[in-house]
Amino acid sequence: MPRSIQSTQPPLKFIPQRLNPLVLQIVRWLLPIALRFRTRPWLPAGIVKIEATNVEVLAELYQQFQAGKIRFLLAFRHPEVEDPLCMLYLLSRIVPQVARQKGITLKSLVHSYFLYDRGMTVWAGKWLGWLFSLLGGVPVRRGRRLDRQAIQNARELFANGALPIAVAPEGGTNGHSGIVSPLEPGVAQMGFWCVEDLEKANRSETVIVVPIAIQYSYVEPPWSKLDWLLSKLEADGGLKVLEIDSGNREEIYHQRLCRLAEYLITEMEEFYRRFYHQDIPKTISTDESKSVNQVLIARLHRLLDKALQVAEQYFGVQAQGNFIDRCRRLEEAGWSYIYRDDLPDINALAPFKRGLADWIAEEADLRMRHMRIVESFVAVTATYIQEQPTAERFAETALLVFDMLSRIQDTTLPGRPRLGLRQAQITVGEPISVTERFKNCQGDRQASKQAVSDLTKDLQIALEKMIR
Repeated sequence: MPRSIQSTQPPLKFIPQRLNPLVLQIVRWLLPIALRFRTRPWLPAGIVKIEATNVEVLAELYQQFQAGKIRFLLAFRHPEVEDPLCMLYLLSRIVPQVARQKGITLKSLVHSYFLYDRGMTVWAGKWLGWLFSLLGGVPVRRGRRLDRQAIQNARELFANGALPIAVAPEGGTNGHSGIVSPLEPGVAQMGFWCVEDLEKANRSETVIVVPIAIQYSYVEPPWSKLDWLLSKLEADGGLKVLEIDSGNREEIYHQRLCRLAEYLITEMEEFYRRFYHQDIPKTISTDESKSVNQVLIARLHRLLDKALQVAEQYFGVQAQGNFIDRCRRLEEAGWSYIYRDDLPDINALAPFKRGLADWIAEEADLRMRHMRIVESFVAVTATYIQEQPTAERFAETALLVFDMLSRIQDTTLPGRPRLGLRQAQITVGEPISVTERFKNCQGDRQASKQAVSDLTKDLQIALEKMIR
């Protein structure tokens, strides 16, 4: 998360990809260090082991790609910021190793172009845009209805690039290894565009989308570190640490999380009620069959809605779609107030006009914080921990609370605490042919729209099955 923005900024420029094999090789050499040790405050890493299943499918796809028979897109899960590192490890080390074991000949570089959120270079620094460019990255502004320049670049690479392309169809992290957020239709649409482009060029390659699931677990359950984190959250929130004697370990941690959540929700409700004049009743009407968790989630969702309304009212943005959709639109609206496309040379402004521009930028940044808080909790459900009361799920939820408190305190260091060493499990799913689906909807706009929706739904189902 960036520190507070207090002045207007130059327009955000598109960063063209300039894949550099030498830079890629250096990053590959350094990859074990980046996975094992915290190299940036926002990158906890601590991943000491990566395993993958069904990798021979991917090795065969690369062989067919290099033979000019197919074009394919890697649609990977994106629960954490470390996912791109794990994907790079999969392609640079595991796929070539499995190919050798299976006698699959790969002629050239096993890598992929990839799409990334343009906002990453805003909060992580310009250096990241430079690095991603040299690794084959294409930046996308997520909140725009149509980022034409990014889409044109991605479309060109998908159809004609020397490598496949990788995209996270969830559009952003949700902090949950066990929950797939609703997928955006962009991946499916890119698949159909690629088929169209190949047909126009009289080319016969088959277009394929490959679902890839990524899940994380701790090498050793970090119960003691989790106890420390919960105590810190209780203290930082202003809640007295309560000793809970009865119940087993999972029950105790669940009680503490629920108590912390109820306290923080109550405080935030009063905050929005008093200072932003939001109509938030002090009670919520529910039927008696609902559990305490379900009531808390109902209150949380009501609170998230009010937080987004505060930002939407300021920016004049309509509340449409789910929480993720609303966050994306607010992000783009905020950027338009901060990164001024209408002021190409901010240094040439008169001091009075520059002062007004800085004022608007600072206030926009503050309003966007409401959206950032919501981003942390878009995937939280009433049953996530109850279904599987593992250390991983307790930790994921507690770390989301940590993110919220950090954002409110406007802190960036020391970053997320590391609770323990982790391992990643990557699963390569069965390829989905886009070409076959395209044949059934040619020339029919409504059928094409439905085909994109169906492919998105099938991809969602495939990813969800792989993480269960």
